[in-house]
Amino acid sequence: MIDRFNIAADILNLDESIRQKLQRPEKQIVVNFSITLDNGKIQNFEGYRVIHNTALGPSKGGIRYDTAVNLDEVKALAAWMTWKSAVTGIPFGGAKGGIICDPRKLSKAELEKITRAYTKALSDIFGPEKDVPAPDMGTGPDEMGWLMDEFSLVHGKTIHAVVTGKHLHSGGSLGRVEATGRGVSIITLLALQKLKLRPAKSTVAIQGFGNVGLHSALFLYEKGLKIVAVSDVSEAFYNPEGLNIPELILYYNLNNKNIKGYPNSVAIKHEELLLLDVDVLIPAAKEDVITQKNANAIRAKIIVEGANGPVSSDADKILHDNNVLVVPDILANAGGVTVSYFEWLQNSLLESWRIHQINTRLEDILQKGFETVFRIAAKHNVTPRIAAYVIALQKVADTQAIKEVALEAPKFKQN
Repeated sequence: MIDRFNIAADILNLDESIRQKLQRPEKQIVVNFSITLDNGKIQNFEGYRVIHNTALGPSKGGIRYDTAVNLDEVKALAAWMTWKSAVTGIPFGGAKGGIICDPRKLSKAELEKITRAYTKALSDIFGPEKDVPAPDMGTGPDEMGWLMDEFSLVHGKTIHAVVTGKHLHSGGSLGRVEATGRGVSIITLLALQKLKLRPAKSTVAIQGFGNVGLHSALFLYEKGLKIVAVSDVSEAFYNPEGLNIPELILYYNLNNKNIKGYPNSVAIKHEELLLLDVDVLIPAAKEDVITQKNANAIRAKIIVEGANGPVSSDADKILHDNNVLVVPDILANAGGVTVSYFEWLQNSLLESWRIHQINTRLEDILQKGFETVFRIAAKHNVTPRIAAYVIALQKVADTQAIKEVALEAPKFKQN
């Protein structure tokens, strides 16, 4: 994150003080709490909430449950949320949270206890006008519902807008579950158009078949693209004739959310999927899967970053020199934060929007963001990634400067 930030900051000639301010989070909170496990033992957990910046509005960002959660990771993800909101014009700042745990080894009751304890510990940090969490890796609508309920109990009234990504019956929004994948598909179609490639003649490989990868695959399949390879943690599959995505999704759902053993394809090594000769590669699993080591072997014409940080900074120049168009994560996967914003708006206004209204507004926002990024990339002769950072940094820095001038203004006593 810092590598790309510095390149964009140099282009903008950012003042050193504002540069330092935007590199560092406004707040870093570490919480420790204990819960009683189902077996009667008491276990301690450590959690984090990092608020990177609130210049553009309340901070916004997911909470992940994973054994690899650490403060540096959460800080980087919080900063990405700031830039993601800024580049798409969403009036939110950036935040991120996490708890060090393995959600697969915890029961529903234990996950609820962890979520409620974490919420109680951060009840003075969260709030509809302060900091709005959402789901991330290892969390979903259940955890968001428990968070909302616990926050509401602490404050003595129901407060739906404190969190997004909830179940519909808890104030969630239509379209939120598939929002990130839908956004990735919208951006993919715009990138194909940019290179004058026809969707019906284009091939796609998708690394990761979780929420983002699955919905990206489905929406692109429905638009006529040929999805020739997919993978999850268990297996990677290739079929040059194209995979039947609705059939694969049915298999995945019946096979305990797992694609292992899917019959109508050939199993390949996970690393081979990234190197396939396809028009579009969508890394939608984890960070740093395309690095200096394998960047030269990438044969895709377009990379659309469904995950956060799947291309390392040392691979950027190699891909650019090889004429691979990389659509950066802070634009490509911004569908999630956009529909989260819609959910927050609906909760705040006590409204419920129709799915057509949500999808139309999502497409408008992402298309505008895409066009702006490519216009700025051409203006400064930089990659779309650096252009996205330039847009985001400019917006946040300008707003931050205005706020600081207002704070320093002399206060006159009224007569």
